[in-house]
Amino acid sequence: MGVMMDDRSSKLILVPILAVLFVMIGYQYICPAGSNSYQDLEDDSPPRLPSKFNFTERDLDRHVEFNIKGDDVIVFLHIQKTGGTTFGRHLVRNIRLEQPCDCKPGQKKCTCHRPGKEESWLFSRFSTGWSCGLHADWTELTNCVPVIMDKKEAQRNKRNFYYITMLRDPVSRYLSEWKHVQRGATWKTALHMCDGRSPTQDELPTCYSGDDWSGVTLTEFMNCPSNLANNRQVRMLADLSLVGCYNLSSMNESQRNHILLSSAMSNLKNMAFYGLTEFQRKTQYLFERTFSLRFIAAFTQINSTRAANVDLSEPVRRRIEELNFLDVQLYEYAKDLFLQRFQFTRQREHQEVRLKRREERRWLREQREQAENDFPTTTEDYTSQVARW
Repeated sequence: MGVMMDDRSSKLILVPILAVLFVMIGYQYICPAGSNSYQDLEDDSPPRLPSKFNFTERDLDRHVEFNIKGDDVIVFLHIQKTGGTTFGRHLVRNIRLEQPCDCKPGQKKCTCHRPGKEESWLFSRFSTGWSCGLHADWTELTNCVPVIMDKKEAQRNKRNFYYITMLRDPVSRYLSEWKHVQRGATWKTALHMCDGRSPTQDELPTCYSGDDWSGVTLTEFMNCPSNLANNRQVRMLADLSLVGCYNLSSMNESQRNHILLSSAMSNLKNMAFYGLTEFQRKTQYLFERTFSLRFIAAFTQINSTRAANVDLSEPVRRRIEELNFLDVQLYEYAKDLFLQRFQFTRQREHQEVRLKRREERRWLREQREQAENDFPTTTEDYTSQVARW
């Protein structure tokens, strides 16, 4: 009888221990710790410098309640040579969705419908095509997208449009556009609609005669005063109706430049999201946190671009910066805001993880104490409990 009692008491002592272990394992499955897939994010961060810009918490907190099943639409403003093609493909092929975009082999466009509906949740080159014109800018998209979507999809409810874009270092972007034009690209079918019309030939003269500008040298490219590559990012993000569109005689150059830059900065800040070509992983991280969507595969940073392979002298680099002096200021602003948004979001996430772990520890402690109270842990406790039975 004594041997049997010892065996039973030994087994009984194991019960609370096994119970606690079971609870701990189960909790890890139900409430797993935060993902470690972004531990490399700090590696590409430049040294923290004092910010020149006074951003508010509202400027830094860009989380939106994106309802893919409701009336929300992401609108991608694709600026040439900013990595927009790669990012655009991520949007249609790389997001984990209940109903993924339908991308058929051999077709550039994918069908990105809401779950159970024949309505698009994404307005972009690879979903709806160039519906508002080739590489439509902010001025064109904000006037065109609501009209186009109403024509395609009859809908009673008002849609919520979330504009997004990608930016790139101005010198690298400019060189990339030059190399692209040198290979024969023109974008001459772009509409450049503003205040209901396209610019006249006098307002926007072409830089070349013939079908394209293939073979253009960098010097020739820089010497054309009407080259749309100059300050392209500011022009495509600004409200051009504020400066008389492409009519350069509507105000003096200094006033026009000031208005364009201020408008571009304001529109960029108020967009739901923008990424930087130079920070692919941070771009992925911020997009995922902004829209509560997750990509399937990680973004990759490719630094061996055609622009990177151009051997520039310092005078030529300075000339490109002068030609793109508005873009240089915009990019400085954009980079500062982007990195501050990353730091803000990252710190908030770390705080949430710490709070979650604290709650986990408290919960496990309570479960352990409960298990110890529910089961006898010693022979004396067991004998006492048997006596009560």
